[in-house]
Amino acid sequence: MPITEEAVFKALSYVEEPDLGQDLVTLKMIEDVHIDGLTVAFTVVLTTPACPLKQLIHDACERAIHTMVDKDANVVITMNSRVTTLRNNNELLPGVKNIIAIASGKGGVGKSTITANLAVALAASGAKVGLIDADISGPSMPLMFGVEDSKPHVFQGPNGKNLIQPIERYGVKLMSIGFLAPAESAIVWRGPMASSALKQFITEVEWGELDYLLLDLPPGTSDIHLTLVQSVPVTGAVIVTTPQRVALADAQKGLQMFRQPQINVPVLGIVENMAWFTPAELPDNKYFIFGENGGQRLAELHDVPLLGQLPLVQSIREDGDQGRPAVLDATSAVGQAFANLAEAVARQVSIRNNIAPKTTVVEMQR
Repeated sequence: MPITEEAVFKALSYVEEPDLGQDLVTLKMIEDVHIDGLTVAFTVVLTTPACPLKQLIHDACERAIHTMVDKDANVVITMNSRVTTLRNNNELLPGVKNIIAIASGKGGVGKSTITANLAVALAASGAKVGLIDADISGPSMPLMFGVEDSKPHVFQGPNGKNLIQPIERYGVKLMSIGFLAPAESAIVWRGPMASSALKQFITEVEWGELDYLLLDLPPGTSDIHLTLVQSVPVTGAVIVTTPQRVALADAQKGLQMFRQPQINVPVLGIVENMAWFTPAELPDNKYFIFGENGGQRLAELHDVPLLGQLPLVQSIREDGDQGRPAVLDATSAVGQAFANLAEAVARQVSIRNNIAPKTTVVEMQR
Protein backbone atom coordinates (compact mmCIF):
# COMPACT_ATOMS: atom_id res chain seq x y z
CA MET A 1 0.00 0.00 0.00
CA PRO A 2 1.58 3.35 -1.05
CA ILE A 3 2.55 5.90 1.58
CA THR A 4 0.30 8.96 1.61
CA GLU A 5 0.82 12.50 2.84
CA GLU A 6 -2.23 12.10 5.04
CA ALA A 7 -0.64 9.11 6.78
CA VAL A 8 2.57 11.07 7.34
CA PHE A 9 0.76 14.01 8.93
CA LYS A 10 -1.33 11.67 11.06
CA ALA A 11 1.79 9.94 12.40
CA LEU A 12 3.53 13.24 13.12
CA SER A 13 0.45 14.51 14.94
CA TYR A 14 1.47 12.10 17.71
CA VAL A 15 4.87 13.78 18.13
CA GLU A 16 4.76 16.44 20.81
CA GLU A 17 6.99 19.49 21.16
CA PRO A 18 8.03 18.86 24.79
CA ASP A 19 8.29 22.50 25.85
CA LEU A 20 5.14 23.75 24.16
CA GLY A 21 2.95 20.76 25.04
CA GLN A 22 1.33 20.46 21.59
CA ASP A 23 1.95 18.22 18.62
CA LEU A 24 4.09 19.30 15.68
CA VAL A 25 1.22 19.32 13.20
CA THR A 26 -0.99 21.56 15.36
CA LEU A 27 1.98 23.91 15.86
CA LYS A 28 2.49 24.00 12.06
CA MET A 29 6.07 22.82 12.49
CA ILE A 30 5.90 20.30 9.61
CA GLU A 31 6.52 21.60 6.08
CA ASP A 32 7.58 20.41 2.61
CA VAL A 33 6.39 16.81 2.80
CA HIS A 34 7.58 14.78 -0.20
CA ILE A 35 6.96 11.09 -0.80
CA ASP A 36 8.82 9.00 -3.37
CA GLY A 37 8.13 5.29 -2.99
CA LEU A 38 9.46 4.35 0.45
CA THR A 39 11.29 7.65 0.90
CA VAL A 40 9.48 10.12 3.16
CA ALA A 41 11.06 13.57 3.33
CA PHE A 42 9.86 16.58 5.32
CA THR A 43 11.10 19.64 7.20
CA VAL A 44 10.64 20.26 10.92
CA VAL A 45 10.62 24.01 11.61
CA LEU A 46 11.88 24.56 15.15
CA THR A 47 11.07 27.68 17.16
CA THR A 48 14.75 28.61 17.48
CA PRO A 49 18.03 27.43 15.94
CA ALA A 50 19.33 27.07 19.51
CA CYS A 51 16.73 24.42 20.33
CA PRO A 52 18.22 21.98 22.88
CA LEU A 53 15.63 19.33 21.95
CA LYS A 54 16.52 19.16 18.26
CA GLN A 55 17.80 15.57 18.29
CA LEU A 56 14.99 14.36 20.53
CA ILE A 57 12.35 15.78 18.14
CA HIS A 58 14.20 14.37 15.11
CA ASP A 59 14.30 10.87 16.60
CA ALA A 60 10.64 11.03 17.69
CA CYS A 61 9.56 11.95 14.13
CA GLU A 62 11.58 9.11 12.62
CA ARG A 63 10.14 6.66 15.13
CA ALA A 64 6.57 7.81 14.42
CA ILE A 65 6.95 7.24 10.67
CA HIS A 66 8.46 3.78 11.18
CA THR A 67 5.81 2.81 13.74
CA MET A 68 2.66 4.23 12.15
CA VAL A 69 3.40 4.52 8.41
CA ASP A 70 5.94 1.94 7.23
CA LYS A 71 8.72 0.20 9.16
CA ASP A 72 10.85 0.10 6.00
CA ALA A 73 10.45 3.79 5.14
CA ASN A 74 13.56 5.82 4.39
CA VAL A 75 12.92 8.91 6.52
CA VAL A 76 14.76 12.08 5.48
CA ILE A 77 14.25 14.91 7.97
CA THR A 78 15.51 18.47 7.50
CA MET A 79 15.72 20.40 10.75
CA ASN A 80 15.12 24.10 10.13
CA SER A 81 14.11 26.98 12.38
CA ARG A 82 11.98 30.09 12.43
CA VAL A 83 12.25 32.11 15.64
CA THR A 84 8.86 32.89 17.12
CA THR A 85 7.69 36.36 18.06
CA LEU A 86 4.66 37.98 19.65
CA ARG A 87 5.53 41.54 18.70
CA ASN A 88 3.25 43.96 16.93
CA ASN A 89 4.69 45.13 13.61
CA ASN A 90 3.73 48.79 13.77
CA GLU A 91 6.18 49.86 16.47
CA LEU A 92 9.89 50.69 16.69
CA LEU A 93 12.34 48.03 15.56
CA PRO A 94 9.80 46.28 13.31
CA GLY A 95 12.39 43.77 12.06
CA VAL A 96 13.33 42.62 15.56
CA LYS A 97 11.44 39.53 16.73
CA ASN A 98 12.46 39.43 20.39
CA ILE A 99 13.91 42.09 22.70
CA ILE A 100 15.61 40.66 25.78
CA ALA A 101 16.77 42.75 28.75
CA ILE A 102 19.79 41.45 30.67
CA ALA A 103 19.71 42.99 34.15
CA SER A 104 21.27 42.72 37.59
CA GLY A 105 20.57 44.32 40.91
CA LYS A 106 24.19 45.29 41.57
CA GLY A 107 27.39 45.81 39.62
CA GLY A 108 30.29 43.39 39.52
CA VAL A 109 28.27 40.22 39.00
CA GLY A 110 29.51 39.68 35.44
CA LYS A 111 26.34 40.77 33.65
CA SER A 112 28.20 42.18 30.64
CA THR A 113 30.33 39.04 30.34
CA ILE A 114 27.18 36.92 30.40
CA THR A 115 25.49 39.16 27.81
CA ALA A 116 28.46 39.13 25.43
CA ASN A 117 28.83 35.35 25.54
CA LEU A 118 25.08 34.80 25.29
CA ALA A 119 24.90 36.97 22.18
CA VAL A 120 27.80 35.16 20.49
CA ALA A 121 26.38 31.75 21.43
CA LEU A 122 22.97 32.60 19.94
CA ALA A 123 24.64 33.86 16.77
CA ALA A 124 26.75 30.70 16.54
CA SER A 125 23.55 28.62 16.67
CA GLY A 126 22.36 30.37 13.51
CA ALA A 127 20.21 33.17 14.97
CA LYS A 128 20.38 36.82 13.87
CA VAL A 129 21.52 38.72 16.95
CA GLY A 130 22.01 42.35 17.97
CA LEU A 131 23.35 43.79 21.22
CA ILE A 132 22.85 47.25 22.71
CA ASP A 133 25.34 48.24 25.40
CA ALA A 134 22.83 50.20 27.48
CA ASP A 135 25.21 50.66 30.39
CA ILE A 136 25.82 54.24 29.28
CA SER A 137 28.14 55.17 32.15
CA GLY A 138 30.28 52.04 31.98
CA PRO A 139 30.25 50.64 28.41
CA SER A 140 32.29 47.45 28.14
CA MET A 141 31.15 45.73 24.93
CA PRO A 142 33.71 47.43 22.63
CA LEU A 143 36.49 45.92 24.77
CA MET A 144 34.83 42.52 25.18
CA PHE A 145 34.37 42.18 21.41
CA GLY A 146 37.80 43.60 20.55
CA VAL A 147 36.44 46.57 18.61
CA GLU A 148 37.44 49.50 20.83
CA ASP A 149 38.78 51.50 17.90
CA SER A 150 35.77 50.96 15.62
CA LYS A 151 33.57 53.88 14.64
CA PRO A 152 30.02 53.26 13.35
CA HIS A 153 29.23 54.49 9.87
CA VAL A 154 26.43 57.06 9.51
CA PHE A 155 24.39 56.95 6.31
CA GLN A 156 21.21 58.47 4.95
CA GLY A 157 18.27 56.15 5.27
CA PRO A 158 14.69 56.34 4.02
CA ASN A 159 13.05 59.76 4.11
CA GLY A 160 16.48 61.40 4.35
CA LYS A 161 16.94 60.38 8.00
CA ASN A 162 20.50 59.73 9.16
CA LEU A 163 21.01 56.22 10.52
CA ILE A 164 23.92 54.55 12.31
CA GLN A 165 25.28 51.26 10.95
CA PRO A 166 26.08 49.01 13.93
CA ILE A 167 29.50 47.39 14.27
CA GLU A 168 29.42 43.65 13.50
CA ARG A 169 31.69 41.16 15.26
CA TYR A 170 31.42 37.38 15.74
CA GLY A 171 28.07 37.48 13.96
CA VAL A 172 26.60 40.01 16.42
CA LYS A 173 25.53 43.57 15.54
CA LEU A 174 26.77 45.93 18.25
CA MET A 175 25.99 49.45 19.42
CA SER A 176 27.61 51.15 22.40
CA ILE A 177 28.29 54.66 23.63
CA GLY A 178 31.87 53.45 23.77
CA PHE A 179 32.01 53.74 19.98
CA LEU A 180 31.03 57.41 20.14
CA ALA A 181 33.01 58.74 23.12
CA PRO A 182 36.77 58.42 23.82
CA ALA A 183 37.48 55.52 26.16
CA GLU A 184 39.69 57.66 28.39
CA SER A 185 37.02 60.36 28.84
CA ALA A 186 34.73 60.46 31.85
CA ILE A 187 31.26 61.57 30.79
CA VAL A 188 28.81 62.56 33.49
CA TRP A 189 25.33 61.48 32.49
CA ARG A 190 22.18 62.84 34.02
CA GLY A 191 19.19 60.50 33.88
CA PRO A 192 17.47 62.21 30.91
CA MET A 193 20.76 62.26 28.95
CA ALA A 194 21.31 58.54 29.44
CA SER A 195 17.71 57.80 28.48
CA SER A 196 18.10 59.93 25.37
CA ALA A 197 21.22 57.96 24.35
CA LEU A 198 19.35 54.67 24.72
CA LYS A 199 16.46 55.99 22.63
CA GLN A 200 18.94 56.97 19.93
CA PHE A 201 20.35 53.43 19.89
CA ILE A 202 16.80 52.13 19.42
CA THR A 203 15.49 54.62 16.88
CA GLU A 204 18.54 55.74 14.89
CA VAL A 205 20.46 52.49 14.38
CA GLU A 206 19.83 50.29 11.33
CA TRP A 207 19.28 46.98 13.08
CA GLY A 208 17.52 45.27 10.18
CA GLU A 209 16.13 41.77 10.69
CA LEU A 210 17.01 40.23 14.07
CA ASP A 211 15.78 37.17 15.94
CA TYR A 212 17.09 38.48 19.26
CA LEU A 213 18.13 41.97 20.37
CA LEU A 214 19.89 41.84 23.74
CA LEU A 215 20.21 44.90 25.97
CA ASP A 216 22.99 44.96 28.54
CA LEU A 217 21.37 47.20 31.16
CA PRO A 218 23.20 49.12 33.89
CA PRO A 219 23.04 47.75 37.44
CA GLY A 220 20.08 48.57 39.64
CA THR A 221 16.72 50.03 38.67
CA SER A 222 16.94 53.39 36.95
CA ASP A 223 15.67 55.71 34.24
CA ILE A 224 17.33 53.50 31.64
CA HIS A 225 15.13 50.55 32.63
CA LEU A 226 11.97 52.62 32.47
CA THR A 227 12.98 54.16 29.15
CA LEU A 228 13.46 50.69 27.69
CA VAL A 229 10.07 49.30 28.69
CA GLN A 230 8.33 52.54 27.68
CA SER A 231 10.00 52.60 24.25
CA VAL A 232 9.75 49.03 22.97
CA PRO A 233 7.84 45.85 23.86
CA VAL A 234 10.29 43.71 25.83
CA THR A 235 9.90 39.95 25.33
CA GLY A 236 11.44 39.14 28.67
CA ALA A 237 14.20 39.82 31.19
CA VAL A 238 17.14 37.70 32.30
CA ILE A 239 18.44 38.41 35.82
CA VAL A 240 22.14 37.85 36.53
CA THR A 241 23.41 37.33 40.07
CA THR A 242 26.18 35.70 42.05
CA PRO A 243 25.42 33.27 44.92
CA GLN A 244 26.30 35.73 47.71
CA ARG A 245 23.50 37.18 49.81
CA VAL A 246 24.12 40.84 49.03
CA ALA A 247 23.95 40.15 45.28
CA LEU A 248 20.83 38.03 45.69
CA ALA A 249 19.07 40.78 47.67
CA ASP A 250 19.72 43.28 44.89
CA ALA A 251 18.87 40.78 42.13
CA GLN A 252 15.53 40.20 43.83
CA LYS A 253 14.78 43.92 43.59
CA GLY A 254 15.60 43.88 39.88
CA LEU A 255 13.35 40.89 39.36
CA GLN A 256 10.50 42.49 41.27
CA MET A 257 10.84 45.68 39.22
CA PHE A 258 10.05 43.80 36.01
CA ARG A 259 7.14 42.07 37.75
CA GLN A 260 5.47 45.25 38.95
CA PRO A 261 1.89 45.36 37.60
CA GLN A 262 2.48 48.59 35.67
CA ILE A 263 5.59 47.11 33.98
CA ASN A 264 4.75 43.39 33.78
CA VAL A 265 7.72 42.17 31.74
CA PRO A 266 8.09 38.36 31.93
CA VAL A 267 11.21 37.16 33.74
CA LEU A 268 12.72 34.44 31.56
CA GLY A 269 14.95 33.18 34.35
CA ILE A 270 18.00 33.57 36.59
CA VAL A 271 21.66 33.16 35.66
CA GLU A 272 23.96 32.37 38.57
CA ASN A 273 27.42 33.65 37.67
CA MET A 274 30.60 32.85 39.63
CA ALA A 275 28.71 29.87 41.03
CA TRP A 276 32.03 28.28 42.03
CA PHE A 277 35.74 28.84 41.52
CA THR A 278 37.72 26.34 39.47
CA PRO A 279 41.50 26.89 39.25
CA ALA A 280 43.13 26.06 35.91
CA GLU A 281 45.49 23.54 37.52
CA LEU A 282 42.58 21.70 39.23
CA PRO A 283 39.84 21.69 36.56
CA ASP A 284 37.69 19.15 38.41
CA ASN A 285 37.61 21.04 41.69
CA LYS A 286 34.87 23.44 42.78
CA TYR A 287 35.32 26.02 45.53
CA PHE A 288 32.12 27.86 46.53
CA ILE A 289 33.80 31.10 47.59
CA PHE A 290 30.65 33.26 47.16
CA GLY A 291 28.24 30.75 48.67
CA GLU A 292 26.44 27.82 47.10
CA ASN A 293 23.26 27.64 44.96
CA GLY A 294 22.04 31.14 45.85
CA GLY A 295 20.76 31.71 42.33
CA GLN A 296 18.94 28.41 42.39
CA ARG A 297 17.18 29.34 45.63
CA LEU A 298 16.22 32.73 44.19
CA ALA A 299 14.77 31.04 41.10
CA GLU A 300 12.78 28.61 43.23
CA LEU A 301 11.53 31.41 45.49
CA HIS A 302 10.08 33.34 42.54
CA ASP A 303 9.09 30.30 40.46
CA VAL A 304 11.29 31.12 37.48
CA PRO A 305 13.80 28.87 35.69
CA LEU A 306 17.45 28.70 36.67
CA LEU A 307 18.90 29.22 33.19
CA GLY A 308 22.45 28.29 34.06
CA GLN A 309 25.31 28.32 36.54
CA LEU A 310 28.60 29.71 35.26
CA PRO A 311 31.91 29.11 37.05
CA LEU A 312 34.45 31.72 38.11
CA VAL A 313 37.31 30.77 35.79
CA GLN A 314 40.35 32.88 35.00
CA SER A 315 40.11 32.17 31.27
CA ILE A 316 36.69 33.87 31.05
CA ARG A 317 38.21 37.11 32.35
CA GLU A 318 41.26 36.78 30.12
CA ASP A 319 39.16 36.12 27.02
CA GLY A 320 36.97 39.14 27.77
CA ASP A 321 40.02 41.37 28.21
CA GLN A 322 41.38 40.13 24.88
CA GLY A 323 38.14 40.87 23.06
CA ARG A 324 37.34 37.23 22.38
CA PRO A 325 34.30 35.89 24.31
CA ALA A 326 34.99 32.54 25.97
CA VAL A 327 32.09 30.81 24.19
CA LEU A 328 34.12 30.91 20.95
CA ASP A 329 36.12 27.98 22.33
CA ALA A 330 33.23 25.60 21.78
CA THR A 331 35.20 22.53 22.90
CA SER A 332 35.95 23.86 26.39
CA ALA A 333 33.77 23.28 29.44
CA VAL A 334 33.21 27.04 29.72
CA GLY A 335 32.27 27.32 26.05
CA GLN A 336 29.77 24.50 26.44
CA ALA A 337 28.31 26.12 29.56
CA PHE A 338 27.63 29.34 27.64
CA ALA A 339 26.19 27.37 24.70
CA ASN A 340 23.83 25.60 27.13
CA LEU A 341 22.83 28.99 28.55
CA ALA A 342 21.94 30.23 25.06
CA GLU A 343 19.80 27.14 24.49
CA ALA A 344 18.03 27.71 27.82
CA VAL A 345 17.28 31.37 27.06
CA ALA A 346 16.05 30.59 23.53
CA ARG A 347 13.89 27.82 24.97
CA GLN A 348 12.25 30.16 27.49
CA VAL A 349 11.60 32.76 24.77
CA SER A 350 9.80 30.10 22.70
CA ILE A 351 7.73 28.97 25.68
CA ARG A 352 6.89 32.56 26.60
CA ASN A 353 5.80 33.33 23.04
CA ASN A 354 3.53 30.28 23.03
CA ILE A 355 1.68 30.93 26.27
CA ALA A 356 1.85 34.65 27.05
CA PRO A 357 -0.02 37.62 25.58
CA LYS A 358 1.62 39.87 22.98
CA THR A 359 4.36 42.14 24.21
CA THR A 360 3.40 45.78 24.56
CA VAL A 361 5.05 49.07 25.38
CA VAL A 362 4.63 50.02 29.02
CA GLU A 363 2.56 53.13 29.72
CA MET A 364 3.56 54.45 33.11
CA GLN A 365 0.95 56.33 35.09
CA ARG A 366 2.25 59.42 36.83
